Amino acid sequence: MSLAKDAMGFGLRVLNRFAGLPVVDRMGLRKPAEKVLYQATRTGFRTVGALNRSFGATQKLLRPARLARGGGADLFDLRPSEEQQMLRDSVHSFAQEQLRQQAAAADSACAAPAELLRQSADLGIALMGIPEDLGGAGSERSAMTNVLVAEALAQGDLGLAVACLAPTAVSNALALWGNAEQQAKYLPAFVGEKMPAAALAVLEPRPLFDPLVLTTRAYAGGGGYVIDGIKSLVPRAAAAELFIVAAQLDERGPALFIVESSTQGVSIESEPAMGLRAASTGRLILRDVRLPASALLGEAEAAVYLDCINLARLGWCALATGTAQAVLDYVIPYVNDRVAFGEPISHRQAVAFNVANIGIELESMRLLTWRAASRAERGQSFARETALARRLCADKGMAIGNDGVQLLGGHGYVKEHPVERWYRDLRAVGLMEGVVLV
Repeated sequence: MSLAKDAMGFGLRVLNRFAGLPVVDRMGLRKPAEKVLYQATRTGFRTVGALNRSFGATQKLLRPARLARGGGADLFDLRPSEEQQMLRDSVHSFAQEQLRQQAAAADSACAAPAELLRQSADLGIALMGIPEDLGGAGSERSAMTNVLVAEALAQGDLGLAVACLAPTAVSNALALWGNAEQQAKYLPAFVGEKMPAAALAVLEPRPLFDPLVLTTRAYAGGGGYVIDGIKSLVPRAAAAELFIVAAQLDERGPALFIVESSTQGVSIESEPAMGLRAASTGRLILRDVRLPASALLGEAEAAVYLDCINLARLGWCALATGTAQAVLDYVIPYVNDRVAFGEPISHRQAVAFNVANIGIELESMRLLTWRAASRAERGQSFARETALARRLCADKGMAIGNDGVQLLGGHGYVKEHPVERWYRDLRAVGLMEGVVLV
């Protein structure tokens, strides 16, 4: 398997290098080369899952380890604590200095740099959601802190933020709903030196997808479960070693299953999209995948699955808010510096009002997202607040991306400026399910 993957990678590198040679244009081979490269990307990445890790328990737990629920003031107050502000500032600096600088190249390559992913793991974001008993750094569960982190990362680049946060979704799910056996087997890998690539796979490749109506099916058989189906736009799918997959379990309803990428019947197909290209999205194909009974996460409880969907949607709201903030921060100096007809274009009322509207909608997105996160942190019902935030962030986030392109005029359409990439990425917010989990 290793030889096959090495050969595939070498072949694609050769094709990429060939497609970039000037002689290709001189000989009229540009179209054929691009076609071959596309087909290689489309079918060459169709492979079984990663086989470079064997998960096993390093200790025996008598009961699952859970983080204490985050507290908070009795009064309605969304101001971050001193610790949250420090963490937010640290992540924001990393996003600006690392993610923003490497975003364009990662978007073109449809892959996040390995060193960047290592640096993001070193920030310890995943450790905050893992109890100290299992080697993590978490002392209490805080959805609000996770929202602040996601928002700060997305101010650098949304696609790279998704690539960095994807494994954290799996570790958070295991910490929240995993039993003692599951936590002991999988969570130690997330506190080691090399955190595994992992993904929460919910979305399916069909129009008007509803996470409560799944076509991926699971049924009991052979003392465990058998899963069949396809999951779409899974981040870092080709490199992932572990998945949490949403599937319809017989008549019990949607449920979550732990699937190792080395399991027979698991394969990956590359699925580059309009946006989120740095996240290396792919399709997870499950054909007669047989899992042990211990693979079921959360005992198939309906409340667990609904919380998973809502916490994921909150994550996407935070990402949309962060990227919308990046748009606003970029267009303000641009319209002030751009001179037309002898004065900055920000002096034009239409431009000034457009920028002001971005600020107004952005604050609305942030307030609704933070409110839902604060209720989730307190253990209060947050489905309604999440639905409101999701609708607003999907609509206004995409509108802000479009306004950013419009305000830059012709510059908004070219890759020299990042707003065109942010616009493409923001369009994903309204359709994505799963992937991130706060």
